[in-house]
Amino acid sequence: MSAAIGVDAGARLDRLPFCAFHRRIILLIGTGMFLDACDIYMAPGVLSALIKSGWSDLATNATFLSATFIGMLIGTISSGLIGDRLGRRFSYQFNLLIFGGASVAAAFAPNMAVLIGLRFLMGIGMGAEIVIGYSTLSEFMPRAVRGRTVAILSALTNTAVVATGFGGLWIIPTFGWQYMFGIVGVAALLVWVMRKNMPESPRWLESRGRASEADALLRAIEAEAAKKGALPPVEPGTAAVIDTGRFSELFGPDLIRSTILGTIVGIVGSISLYGFLSWVPTFLVKQGLSLNSSLASTALMGLGAPLGGLLAAMLADRTGRIKTLVTLTLLQGVLGVLYVYTQTQLELVAVGFGLTLCAYALVALGFGLYIPELFPTRLRLRGVSVANSIGRLAGAGIQFVIVALFTNFGVTAVAAFLVGALLVQAIALVVLGRETQSRALEDIEVMPASTAPAEVGRRLHA
Repeated sequence: MSAAIGVDAGARLDRLPFCAFHRRIILLIGTGMFLDACDIYMAPGVLSALIKSGWSDLATNATFLSATFIGMLIGTISSGLIGDRLGRRFSYQFNLLIFGGASVAAAFAPNMAVLIGLRFLMGIGMGAEIVIGYSTLSEFMPRAVRGRTVAILSALTNTAVVATGFGGLWIIPTFGWQYMFGIVGVAALLVWVMRKNMPESPRWLESRGRASEADALLRAIEAEAAKKGALPPVEPGTAAVIDTGRFSELFGPDLIRSTILGTIVGIVGSISLYGFLSWVPTFLVKQGLSLNSSLASTALMGLGAPLGGLLAAMLADRTGRIKTLVTLTLLQGVLGVLYVYTQTQLELVAVGFGLTLCAYALVALGFGLYIPELFPTRLRLRGVSVANSIGRLAGAGIQFVIVALFTNFGVTAVAAFLVGALLVQAIALVVLGRETQSRALEDIEVMPASTAPAEVGRRLHA
Protein backbone atom coordinates (compact mmCIF):
# COMPACT_ATOMS: atom_id res chain seq x y z
CA MET A 1 0.00 0.00 0.00
CA SER A 2 1.12 3.60 -0.51
CA ALA A 3 0.12 7.12 0.46
CA ALA A 4 -1.84 9.18 -2.03
CA ILE A 5 0.02 12.17 -3.47
CA GLY A 6 -1.44 15.57 -4.34
CA VAL A 7 -5.19 14.93 -3.89
CA ASP A 8 -5.82 15.22 -0.12
CA ALA A 9 -9.50 14.37 -0.53
CA GLY A 10 -10.17 14.12 3.20
CA ALA A 11 -8.54 17.44 4.11
CA ARG A 12 -10.18 19.24 1.19
CA LEU A 13 -13.63 17.93 2.09
CA ASP A 14 -13.19 18.63 5.81
CA ARG A 15 -12.37 22.32 5.28
CA LEU A 16 -15.54 23.06 3.29
CA PRO A 17 -18.42 25.06 4.75
CA PHE A 18 -21.75 23.27 4.82
CA CYS A 19 -23.44 24.25 1.55
CA ALA A 20 -26.01 23.31 -1.10
CA PHE A 21 -23.88 20.40 -2.26
CA HIS A 22 -24.03 18.78 1.17
CA ARG A 23 -27.78 19.35 1.41
CA ARG A 24 -28.22 17.71 -1.99
CA ILE A 25 -26.21 14.65 -0.92
CA ILE A 26 -28.29 14.33 2.26
CA LEU A 27 -31.48 14.55 0.18
CA LEU A 28 -30.36 11.96 -2.39
CA ILE A 29 -29.19 9.50 0.25
CA GLY A 30 -32.00 10.32 2.64
CA THR A 31 -34.89 9.74 0.24
CA GLY A 32 -33.61 6.28 -0.61
CA MET A 33 -33.01 5.40 3.02
CA PHE A 34 -36.44 6.75 4.00
CA LEU A 35 -38.13 4.40 1.52
CA ASP A 36 -35.85 1.55 2.58
CA ALA A 37 -36.94 2.17 6.16
CA CYS A 38 -40.60 2.30 5.09
CA ASP A 39 -40.17 -1.16 3.59
CA ILE A 40 -38.70 -2.38 6.88
CA TYR A 41 -41.08 -0.65 9.30
CA MET A 42 -44.30 -1.46 7.49
CA ALA A 43 -43.80 -5.07 8.61
CA PRO A 44 -45.35 -4.82 12.11
CA GLY A 45 -48.61 -3.31 10.84
CA VAL A 46 -48.78 -5.62 7.81
CA LEU A 47 -48.08 -8.73 9.90
CA SER A 48 -50.68 -7.86 12.52
CA ALA A 49 -53.21 -7.35 9.69
CA LEU A 50 -52.25 -10.72 8.17
CA ILE A 51 -52.88 -12.45 11.52
CA LYS A 52 -56.18 -10.64 12.03
CA SER A 53 -57.39 -11.61 8.54
CA GLY A 54 -56.34 -15.26 8.92
CA TRP A 55 -53.75 -15.03 6.12
CA SER A 56 -50.95 -15.87 8.56
CA ASP A 57 -50.08 -16.99 12.10
CA LEU A 58 -47.22 -16.34 14.55
CA ALA A 59 -44.96 -19.04 13.13
CA THR A 60 -45.49 -17.89 9.53
CA ASN A 61 -44.88 -14.29 10.56
CA ALA A 62 -41.60 -15.39 12.12
CA THR A 63 -40.69 -17.02 8.81
CA PHE A 64 -41.54 -13.76 7.00
CA LEU A 65 -39.27 -11.79 9.33
CA SER A 66 -36.50 -14.36 9.10
CA ALA A 67 -36.66 -14.26 5.29
CA THR A 68 -36.32 -10.50 5.57
CA PHE A 69 -33.21 -10.80 7.71
CA ILE A 70 -31.61 -13.50 5.57
CA GLY A 71 -32.12 -11.29 2.54
CA MET A 72 -30.71 -8.32 4.43
CA LEU A 73 -27.74 -10.45 5.45
CA ILE A 74 -26.97 -11.24 1.81
CA GLY A 75 -27.50 -7.61 0.81
CA THR A 76 -25.29 -6.39 3.62
CA ILE A 77 -22.40 -8.70 2.74
CA SER A 78 -22.62 -8.12 -1.01
CA SER A 79 -22.91 -4.34 -0.66
CA GLY A 80 -19.75 -4.23 1.44
CA LEU A 81 -17.80 -6.18 -1.16
CA ILE A 82 -19.28 -4.37 -4.17
CA GLY A 83 -19.15 -0.93 -2.56
CA ASP A 84 -15.47 -1.20 -1.65
CA ARG A 85 -14.55 -2.76 -5.01
CA LEU A 86 -16.77 -1.02 -7.56
CA GLY A 87 -17.77 2.14 -5.75
CA ARG A 88 -20.41 3.53 -3.44
CA ARG A 89 -22.57 4.89 -6.26
CA PHE A 90 -22.86 1.65 -8.28
CA SER A 91 -23.75 -0.44 -5.24
CA TYR A 92 -26.23 2.19 -4.05
CA GLN A 93 -28.21 2.24 -7.29
CA PHE A 94 -28.21 -1.53 -7.72
CA ASN A 95 -29.76 -2.22 -4.32
CA LEU A 96 -32.46 0.43 -4.74
CA LEU A 97 -33.59 -1.18 -7.98
CA ILE A 98 -33.86 -4.59 -6.29
CA PHE A 99 -36.01 -3.59 -3.33
CA GLY A 100 -38.16 -1.19 -5.37
CA GLY A 101 -39.04 -3.83 -7.95
CA ALA A 102 -39.66 -6.55 -5.35
CA SER A 103 -41.92 -4.23 -3.34
CA VAL A 104 -44.10 -3.52 -6.37
CA ALA A 105 -44.36 -7.26 -7.06
CA ALA A 106 -45.30 -7.96 -3.41
CA ALA A 107 -48.46 -5.90 -3.83
CA PHE A 108 -49.72 -8.66 -6.15
CA ALA A 109 -48.59 -11.68 -4.08
CA PRO A 110 -51.33 -14.38 -4.16
CA ASN A 111 -50.31 -16.12 -0.92
CA MET A 112 -47.86 -16.04 2.00
CA ALA A 113 -45.32 -18.31 0.30
CA VAL A 114 -44.91 -15.88 -2.60
CA LEU A 115 -44.95 -12.88 -0.26
CA ILE A 116 -42.17 -14.42 1.85
CA GLY A 117 -40.09 -15.09 -1.27
CA LEU A 118 -40.50 -11.50 -2.45
CA ARG A 119 -39.70 -10.26 1.05
CA PHE A 120 -36.40 -12.13 0.81
CA LEU A 121 -35.59 -10.16 -2.37
CA MET A 122 -36.64 -6.90 -0.71
CA GLY A 123 -34.33 -7.77 2.16
CA ILE A 124 -31.33 -7.96 -0.18
CA GLY A 125 -31.92 -4.38 -1.28
CA MET A 126 -32.79 -3.14 2.20
CA GLY A 127 -29.67 -4.58 3.79
CA ALA A 128 -27.43 -2.91 1.24
CA GLU A 129 -29.06 0.53 1.49
CA ILE A 130 -28.39 0.90 5.20
CA VAL A 131 -24.72 -0.10 4.97
CA ILE A 132 -23.91 2.20 2.06
CA GLY A 133 -26.01 5.20 3.07
CA TYR A 134 -24.48 6.13 6.41
CA SER A 135 -20.93 5.29 5.35
CA THR A 136 -21.15 7.28 2.12
CA LEU A 137 -22.55 10.34 3.89
CA SER A 138 -19.70 10.20 6.43
CA GLU A 139 -17.18 10.32 3.57
CA PHE A 140 -18.73 13.45 2.04
CA MET A 141 -19.41 15.55 5.16
CA PRO A 142 -16.89 17.97 6.77
CA ARG A 143 -15.67 16.60 10.11
CA ALA A 144 -17.08 19.59 12.04
CA VAL A 145 -20.63 18.60 11.10
CA ARG A 146 -20.21 14.88 10.41
CA GLY A 147 -21.96 13.81 13.58
CA ARG A 148 -24.86 16.22 13.15
CA THR A 149 -25.47 15.42 9.49
CA VAL A 150 -25.39 11.65 9.98
CA ALA A 151 -27.85 12.03 12.86
CA ILE A 152 -30.08 14.25 10.70
CA LEU A 153 -29.97 11.56 8.01
CA SER A 154 -31.07 9.06 10.64
CA ALA A 155 -33.91 11.35 11.73
CA LEU A 156 -35.03 11.75 8.11
CA THR A 157 -34.77 8.00 7.54
CA ASN A 158 -36.72 7.14 10.64
CA THR A 159 -39.62 9.45 9.93
CA ALA A 160 -40.55 6.27 8.05
CA VAL A 161 -41.62 4.81 11.39
CA VAL A 162 -44.19 7.60 11.74
CA ALA A 163 -45.14 7.53 8.05
CA THR A 164 -45.76 3.78 8.01
CA GLY A 165 -47.39 3.86 11.45
CA PHE A 166 -49.97 6.56 10.70
CA GLY A 167 -50.12 5.68 7.01
CA GLY A 168 -50.80 2.06 7.88
CA LEU A 169 -53.48 3.14 10.35
CA TRP A 170 -55.41 4.56 7.38
CA ILE A 171 -54.20 2.55 4.37
CA ILE A 172 -54.38 -1.00 5.77
CA PRO A 173 -58.02 -0.93 7.01
CA THR A 174 -59.19 1.17 4.03
CA PHE A 175 -57.35 -0.29 1.04
CA GLY A 176 -55.51 -3.36 2.32
CA TRP A 177 -51.92 -4.19 3.23
CA GLN A 178 -50.98 -4.67 -0.45
CA TYR A 179 -51.03 -0.91 -1.01
CA MET A 180 -48.26 -0.44 1.57
CA PHE A 181 -45.86 -2.43 -0.61
CA GLY A 182 -47.06 -0.88 -3.87
CA ILE A 183 -46.68 2.74 -2.77
CA VAL A 184 -43.17 2.24 -1.39
CA GLY A 185 -42.05 0.24 -4.43
CA VAL A 186 -43.16 2.83 -6.98
CA ALA A 187 -41.59 5.65 -4.95
CA ALA A 188 -38.29 3.73 -4.70
CA LEU A 189 -38.12 3.33 -8.47
CA LEU A 190 -38.69 7.07 -8.90
CA VAL A 191 -35.84 7.83 -6.49
CA TRP A 192 -33.64 5.40 -8.43
CA VAL A 193 -34.07 7.66 -11.46
CA MET A 194 -33.33 10.79 -9.38
CA ARG A 195 -30.09 9.32 -8.01
CA LYS A 196 -28.54 8.42 -11.36
CA ASN A 197 -26.44 11.61 -11.24
CA MET A 198 -25.22 11.17 -7.66
CA PRO A 199 -21.39 11.62 -7.51
CA GLU A 200 -18.92 9.00 -6.36
CA SER A 201 -17.11 9.44 -3.03
CA PRO A 202 -13.81 11.35 -3.60
CA ARG A 203 -12.30 9.55 -0.62
CA TRP A 204 -13.06 6.19 -2.24
CA LEU A 205 -11.69 7.32 -5.62
CA GLU A 206 -8.46 8.44 -3.93
CA SER A 207 -8.13 5.17 -2.01
CA ARG A 208 -8.35 3.31 -5.33
CA GLY A 209 -5.59 5.40 -6.90
CA ARG A 210 -7.98 7.26 -9.21
CA ALA A 211 -6.45 10.62 -8.33
CA SER A 212 -7.44 12.54 -11.46
CA GLU A 213 -11.12 11.60 -11.07
CA ALA A 214 -11.06 12.47 -7.38
CA ASP A 215 -9.39 15.81 -8.06
CA ALA A 216 -11.87 16.75 -10.81
CA LEU A 217 -14.80 15.96 -8.54
CA LEU A 218 -13.24 17.83 -5.62
CA ARG A 219 -12.69 20.91 -7.80
CA ALA A 220 -16.35 20.90 -8.78
CA ILE A 221 -17.44 20.57 -5.15
CA GLU A 222 -15.03 23.32 -4.05
CA ALA A 223 -16.29 25.65 -6.80
CA GLU A 224 -19.84 25.23 -5.54
CA ALA A 225 -18.82 25.72 -1.90
CA ALA A 226 -16.76 28.83 -2.81
CA LYS A 227 -19.95 30.65 -3.81
CA LYS A 228 -20.44 31.30 -0.08
CA GLY A 229 -17.01 32.97 0.16
CA ALA A 230 -13.31 32.19 0.09
CA LEU A 231 -12.46 28.70 1.30
CA PRO A 232 -10.10 28.20 4.25
CA PRO A 233 -6.67 26.72 3.47
CA VAL A 234 -6.26 22.95 3.38
CA GLU A 235 -4.90 21.77 6.72
CA PRO A 236 -2.15 19.16 6.56
CA GLY A 237 -3.36 15.78 7.73
CA THR A 238 -2.77 12.08 7.46
CA ALA A 239 -2.25 11.02 3.85
CA ALA A 240 -4.81 8.66 2.38
CA VAL A 241 -3.70 5.12 1.65
CA ILE A 242 -3.95 3.69 -1.86
CA ASP A 243 -4.93 0.08 -1.28
CA THR A 244 -7.92 -2.13 -1.98
CA GLY A 245 -7.67 -3.56 1.52
CA ARG A 246 -7.76 -7.21 2.52
CA PHE A 247 -10.77 -8.68 4.27
CA SER A 248 -8.45 -10.40 6.76
CA GLU A 249 -7.35 -6.97 8.05
CA LEU A 250 -10.71 -6.66 9.82
CA PHE A 251 -9.57 -9.45 12.14
CA GLY A 252 -5.98 -8.27 12.52
CA PRO A 253 -4.52 -6.47 15.56
CA ASP A 254 -5.34 -2.96 14.28
CA LEU A 255 -9.05 -3.51 13.59
CA ILE A 256 -10.19 -6.49 15.65
CA ARG A 257 -11.55 -4.25 18.44
CA SER A 258 -13.61 -2.30 15.92
CA THR A 259 -14.90 -5.49 14.30
CA ILE A 260 -15.94 -7.04 17.63
CA LEU A 261 -17.56 -3.84 18.88
CA GLY A 262 -19.38 -3.26 15.60
CA THR A 263 -20.67 -6.83 15.67
CA ILE A 264 -22.00 -6.44 19.21
CA VAL A 265 -23.73 -3.18 18.30
CA GLY A 266 -25.23 -4.87 15.22
CA ILE A 267 -26.57 -7.82 17.22
CA VAL A 268 -28.01 -5.69 20.03
CA GLY A 269 -29.55 -3.31 17.51
CA SER A 270 -31.34 -6.25 15.86
CA ILE A 271 -32.61 -7.46 19.23
CA SER A 272 -33.83 -3.98 20.14
CA LEU A 273 -35.50 -3.03 16.86
CA TYR A 274 -36.56 -6.35 15.38
CA GLY A 275 -36.64 -8.66 18.38
CA PHE A 276 -38.75 -6.31 20.50
CA LEU A 277 -40.18 -3.16 18.93
CA SER A 278 -41.23 -4.86 15.69
CA TRP A 279 -43.19 -7.45 17.66
CA VAL A 280 -45.08 -4.97 19.86
CA PRO A 281 -48.16 -4.66 17.55
CA THR A 282 -48.44 -8.46 17.35
CA PHE A 283 -48.03 -8.77 21.13
CA LEU A 284 -50.85 -6.27 21.61
CA VAL A 285 -53.18 -8.09 19.20
CA LYS A 286 -52.45 -11.44 20.89
CA GLN A 287 -53.14 -9.81 24.27
CA GLY A 288 -56.62 -8.78 23.13
CA LEU A 289 -56.32 -5.31 21.61
CA SER A 290 -58.17 -4.61 18.40
CA LEU A 291 -56.14 -4.17 15.22
CA ASN A 292 -56.93 -0.45 15.10
CA SER A 293 -55.92 0.07 18.76
CA SER A 294 -52.70 -1.85 18.18
CA LEU A 295 -51.84 0.16 15.06
CA ALA A 296 -52.69 3.45 16.81
CA SER A 297 -50.49 2.61 19.82
CA THR A 298 -47.64 1.62 17.53
CA ALA A 299 -47.98 4.81 15.51
CA LEU A 300 -47.74 6.95 18.66
CA MET A 301 -44.70 5.02 19.90
CA GLY A 302 -43.16 5.49 16.46
CA LEU A 303 -43.00 9.26 16.98
CA GLY A 304 -39.93 8.50 19.07
CA ALA A 305 -37.99 7.30 16.00
CA PRO A 306 -37.38 10.62 14.20
CA LEU A 307 -37.14 12.42 17.54
CA GLY A 308 -34.42 9.96 18.52
CA GLY A 309 -32.53 11.00 15.41
CA LEU A 310 -32.97 14.68 16.30
CA LEU A 311 -31.75 13.99 19.85
CA ALA A 312 -28.71 12.33 18.34
CA ALA A 313 -28.16 15.37 16.09
CA MET A 314 -28.08 17.63 19.16
CA LEU A 315 -25.63 15.41 21.02
CA ALA A 316 -23.42 14.06 18.22
CA ASP A 317 -20.81 16.83 18.02
CA ARG A 318 -21.16 18.13 21.59
CA THR A 319 -20.63 15.18 23.91
CA GLY A 320 -18.24 12.30 23.38
CA ARG A 321 -19.42 9.38 21.27
CA ILE A 322 -18.77 6.76 23.96
CA LYS A 323 -20.29 8.68 26.86
CA THR A 324 -23.48 9.36 24.88
CA LEU A 325 -23.80 5.81 23.56
CA VAL A 326 -23.35 4.24 27.01
CA THR A 327 -25.86 6.64 28.61
CA LEU A 328 -28.52 5.95 25.96
CA THR A 329 -27.92 2.19 26.18
CA LEU A 330 -28.42 2.15 29.96
CA LEU A 331 -31.48 4.41 29.72
CA GLN A 332 -33.08 2.06 27.22
CA GLY A 333 -32.38 -0.82 29.60
CA VAL A 334 -34.20 0.99 32.42
CA LEU A 335 -37.18 1.61 30.14
CA GLY A 336 -37.16 -2.07 29.18
CA VAL A 337 -37.65 -2.94 32.85
CA LEU A 338 -40.45 -0.36 33.20
CA TYR A 339 -42.25 -1.79 30.15
CA VAL A 340 -42.99 -4.97 32.09
CA TYR A 341 -44.86 -2.99 34.76
CA THR A 342 -47.11 -0.95 32.44
CA GLN A 343 -50.78 -1.57 33.15
CA THR A 344 -52.72 0.89 31.01
CA GLN A 345 -52.53 1.61 27.30
CA LEU A 346 -51.35 5.15 28.08
CA GLU A 347 -48.46 3.85 30.20
CA LEU A 348 -47.55 1.35 27.50
CA VAL A 349 -47.47 4.06 24.83
CA ALA A 350 -45.39 6.40 27.02
CA VAL A 351 -42.77 3.77 27.88
CA GLY A 352 -42.84 2.43 24.32
CA PHE A 353 -42.21 5.96 23.05
CA GLY A 354 -39.17 6.24 25.33
CA LEU A 355 -37.84 2.86 24.19
CA THR A 356 -38.25 3.90 20.56
CA LEU A 357 -36.56 7.26 21.19
CA CYS A 358 -33.50 5.62 22.75
CA ALA A 359 -33.36 2.81 20.19
CA TYR A 360 -33.27 5.17 17.22
CA ALA A 361 -30.88 7.62 18.85
CA LEU A 362 -28.58 4.61 19.26
CA VAL A 363 -29.09 3.66 15.61
CA ALA A 364 -28.06 7.17 14.55
CA LEU A 365 -25.05 7.51 16.84
CA GLY A 366 -23.97 3.88 16.99
CA PHE A 367 -24.51 2.23 13.68
CA GLY A 368 -24.99 5.34 11.54
CA LEU A 369 -22.07 7.41 12.83
CA TYR A 370 -19.70 5.65 15.19
CA ILE A 371 -19.17 2.24 13.58
CA PRO A 372 -18.32 3.62 10.07
CA GLU A 373 -15.81 5.97 11.74
CA LEU A 374 -13.88 3.02 13.14
CA PHE A 375 -12.91 1.53 9.76
CA PRO A 376 -10.51 2.93 7.12
CA THR A 377 -11.94 4.06 3.77
CA ARG A 378 -10.50 1.08 1.89
CA LEU A 379 -12.35 -1.31 4.23
CA ARG A 380 -15.19 0.84 5.53
CA LEU A 381 -18.10 -0.84 3.78
CA ARG A 382 -16.73 -4.32 4.40
CA GLY A 383 -16.21 -3.52 8.09
CA VAL A 384 -19.70 -2.10 8.45
CA SER A 385 -21.15 -4.99 6.45
CA VAL A 386 -19.54 -7.57 8.76
CA ALA A 387 -21.04 -5.85 11.80
CA ASN A 388 -24.42 -5.45 10.17
CA SER A 389 -24.55 -8.88 8.54
CA ILE A 390 -23.89 -10.71 11.80
CA GLY A 391 -26.55 -8.52 13.37
CA ARG A 392 -28.97 -9.47 10.59
CA LEU A 393 -28.14 -13.16 11.01
CA ALA A 394 -28.85 -12.83 14.71
CA GLY A 395 -32.06 -10.99 13.85
CA ALA A 396 -33.24 -13.91 11.71
CA GLY A 397 -32.75 -16.43 14.51
CA ILE A 398 -34.02 -14.10 17.23
CA GLN A 399 -37.53 -14.13 15.71
CA PHE A 400 -38.04 -17.73 16.79
CA VAL A 401 -36.50 -17.02 20.20
CA ILE A 402 -38.99 -14.17 20.69
CA VAL A 403 -41.94 -16.40 19.74
CA ALA A 404 -40.77 -19.08 22.19
CA LEU A 405 -40.20 -16.59 25.01
CA PHE A 406 -43.53 -14.84 24.51
CA THR A 407 -45.52 -18.07 24.09
CA ASN A 408 -44.05 -19.76 27.18
CA PHE A 409 -43.27 -16.88 29.55
CA GLY A 410 -44.98 -13.75 28.25
CA VAL A 411 -43.69 -10.29 27.44
CA THR A 412 -41.66 -10.16 30.69
CA ALA A 413 -39.19 -12.70 29.32
CA VAL A 414 -38.87 -10.79 26.06
CA ALA A 415 -38.12 -7.56 27.94
CA ALA A 416 -35.54 -9.33 30.14
CA PHE A 417 -33.82 -10.63 27.01
CA LEU A 418 -33.60 -7.05 25.67
CA VAL A 419 -32.23 -5.63 28.94
CA GLY A 420 -29.52 -8.30 29.14
CA ALA A 421 -28.40 -7.54 25.59
CA LEU A 422 -28.23 -3.81 26.33
CA LEU A 423 -26.00 -4.41 29.36
CA VAL A 424 -23.59 -6.39 27.18
CA GLN A 425 -23.47 -3.48 24.71
CA ALA A 426 -22.74 -0.91 27.44
CA ILE A 427 -19.82 -2.98 28.74
CA ALA A 428 -18.45 -3.53 25.23
CA LEU A 429 -18.52 0.21 24.48
CA VAL A 430 -16.53 0.99 27.62
CA VAL A 431 -13.97 -1.79 27.13
CA LEU A 432 -13.52 -1.77 23.35
CA GLY A 433 -14.57 1.70 22.22
CA ARG A 434 -12.34 4.59 21.19
CA GLU A 435 -13.34 8.24 20.95
CA THR A 436 -13.70 9.62 17.42
CA GLN A 437 -15.49 12.92 17.94
CA SER A 438 -14.21 15.82 15.77
CA ARG A 439 -11.38 13.76 14.26
CA ALA A 440 -10.71 13.45 10.54
CA LEU A 441 -11.51 10.01 9.16
CA GLU A 442 -7.92 9.69 7.95
CA ASP A 443 -6.59 10.45 11.46
CA ILE A 444 -8.92 7.89 13.05
CA GLU A 445 -7.46 5.24 10.73
CA VAL A 446 -4.06 5.52 12.41
CA MET A 447 -5.24 5.74 16.04
CA PRO A 448 -3.56 2.91 18.00
CA ALA A 449 -6.19 0.38 19.01
CA SER A 450 -4.31 -0.36 22.22
CA THR A 451 -5.06 3.11 23.61
CA ALA A 452 -8.83 2.62 23.44
CA PRO A 453 -9.69 1.49 27.00
CA ALA A 454 -7.63 4.18 28.71
CA GLU A 455 -8.97 6.89 26.44
CA VAL A 456 -12.58 5.81 26.93
CA GLY A 457 -12.08 5.77 30.69
CA ARG A 458 -10.90 9.38 30.61
CA ARG A 459 -13.87 10.38 28.44
CA LEU A 460 -16.44 8.69 30.68
CA HIS A 461 -15.11 10.47 33.75
CA ALA A 462 -14.68 13.83 32.03
